[in-house]
Amino acid sequence: MPRISSTLVSLAALGATVVAGHVGGAVTGPVAGLVHTAEASDPALTAAIDTLLGDPRLVGSQVAVQVRDARTGEVVYARDADLRMLPASNAKLLSSAAAVDGLGEDFRFATDVLASGPVSDGKVRSDLYLRGGGDPTTLAADYRALAVDLRAVGVTKVLGDLVADDSYFDDVPLGTGWSWDDEPYYYSAVTSALTVAPDTDYDSGTVIVRTSPGASVGSAVTVSTQPATGALDIVNRATTGAAGTANTLSVERQHASDTVLVTGSVPLGAATDTEWVTVQDPTAYAADVFARALDAEGIKLLGGVREGTAPEGGLVLASHESMTVGELLTPYMKLSNNMHAEVLVKALGAETTGSGTWAAGLAAVRSYLTAEGVDAGGTRLVDGSGLSRMNLVRAQDMTDLLVAVRDEPWFDTWYDALPIAGNPDRFTGGTLRSRMRNTAAANNLHGKTGSLTGVTALSGYVTNADGRELVFSMISNNYLTSPRSLEDALGVTLASWSESGDETARQPGARELRRSTDYGPEGVECSWVKAC
Repeated sequence: MPRISSTLVSLAALGATVVAGHVGGAVTGPVAGLVHTAEASDPALTAAIDTLLGDPRLVGSQVAVQVRDARTGEVVYARDADLRMLPASNAKLLSSAAAVDGLGEDFRFATDVLASGPVSDGKVRSDLYLRGGGDPTTLAADYRALAVDLRAVGVTKVLGDLVADDSYFDDVPLGTGWSWDDEPYYYSAVTSALTVAPDTDYDSGTVIVRTSPGASVGSAVTVSTQPATGALDIVNRATTGAAGTANTLSVERQHASDTVLVTGSVPLGAATDTEWVTVQDPTAYAADVFARALDAEGIKLLGGVREGTAPEGGLVLASHESMTVGELLTPYMKLSNNMHAEVLVKALGAETTGSGTWAAGLAAVRSYLTAEGVDAGGTRLVDGSGLSRMNLVRAQDMTDLLVAVRDEPWFDTWYDALPIAGNPDRFTGGTLRSRMRNTAAANNLHGKTGSLTGVTALSGYVTNADGRELVFSMISNNYLTSPRSLEDALGVTLASWSESGDETARQPGARELRRSTDYGPEGVECSWVKAC
C-alpha cells in the first residue's frame, strides 16, 4: 500500500497549516478545482498533496501544480496545471534550455581589442577599439590581461581614441515591464554586449561599493569600489557613530543617474559592508576599466574615450574568451543570475538571426520549445530571466520541458547546474542550499526557484523512495503571506512517497523538518539579497 502518512504528519513542521478542502475560499469535501488523471493517480499521494494545498495562505490566491513520471511523462497529480501564471525565475528553465541548445555547450563570448592598421614603433596610429561579444563574466582582471597582451605585442602608445563597441547587441537597456524602482539593484542591471562583472558571482553591469566605519566617532565613513572606476559618482554623507549604536547605512544609486548616495551612520568597529550597485552605462564602465588597465601597463592613450563601432576587417591585437556556456550554467542557474539569462537570450538572437535583440532571442526560445513539444503558443515570454510581470507560463509547460530535455545531449550539464536541495555548498545547493535540509529531498531534489512579490515557484526533478524519478512544478501567485514552505513540503512529500510499502524508506520527523529550512526575508528570493 502506498505510504506517505509520516510526511503528512510533518507538513505542519514545514510551515504548512493544513485545512482539508479549503482552497480559494471554497470549502467542499475534496479540494475544489483539482484536475487528476485518474489512471495515473495514487490516492494516498493525491490526498497528501490535496491536504498540503488546503493551507489558508492559498485562500484567495492561485496555485498550479503538476507532478509527472520523468521517464514516461505520465501525470501523477495535477491541479490547475493549465492556468497561466507568473513564473518569476522559473522562466530561466525555458530560456536556459533554449540557449544551451541553440548556442551549444562549448560556445564562448569573445572580447577583442582592434586597430584599423598595424602597430609601428610601438604606436597604434589609429583609434583603438574594444569590441564586446556579450560576455557577462569579464572581470577587471581580464581587461588588465588584455592590456598585458597589448604590451606584449609592442604597443606603448595609442595616437587616437579608445572606442568602446557594444554593437553585438541592440541598445535597449532593460527588459519589457521591468520596474523602474528595481534599477539600482544588481538583479536588474542594464544588458550590454560590453560590460564588467565585479567578482566571480559575475553580476555584470554592477560595481561593489564597500563601506567601513571611520577612525573615530563623527568621522566620515570610508568608501571604496570594486573594481576602481569612474563610472559612478560616489557622494558620501555617511558618518561614524559610537560603538553599539544602530547601523543606518544606505547605499543607493539615484534613479536615472550615475550618482550613488551613501548616507546614514555606521557604528565604530563595525565590519565592512558590501553593496552591489548597477551602472547606467555598462559600455562606458567597461571602457573606463580598460583605460585604467592600459595606464597601469604603461600604454599611453593620447585621445579620449568614446563609444562607437569597430571597422570591418580591423586588426585584432588581443582577445579574451569567456568560459563556455556549459560552464556559465553553474553561476547562472545556481545563483539565479538575471543578467546571464538576458545575455544568453540576446546572444541567441545574434547567433541565429544576426540581431542581438530580445525579440529575436525570444523567438528562438519559442521555436525551441515548440520543437520540444511545449505549447509555446500558450505562454508569453518577454524576457529570459522572469523579472517581468508580463511573463505567463503554465505548470504543464514546465513539466513538458522537464520531461523533454532528458533526451538532450547537454542534459547532464544542465541538470547538474540546477540548485540542489539542502546542499550547503553555495555553487551546488545554490538558491536551495538552505531549504529541505536533513529531509528525503536533500541532495535529491534538483530544482529552479523563483520569487517576485506575490509570486513563488519551484519546478524540477526529485526521486521518490522507490527510485522513481519525477518531474514537478508548483507555481503560486497573488498571495499575501508567502507559501514557499509548501513548495518544500511538496518536495519532501514526493521524495518520501513510496508505492511499494517498503518500510525501509526513510521518513523525516517533525523536529527534523523544523530545522530543515531557512527562508531569509519574507517573500524574497535569497539571490536578491545575496543570502545564497
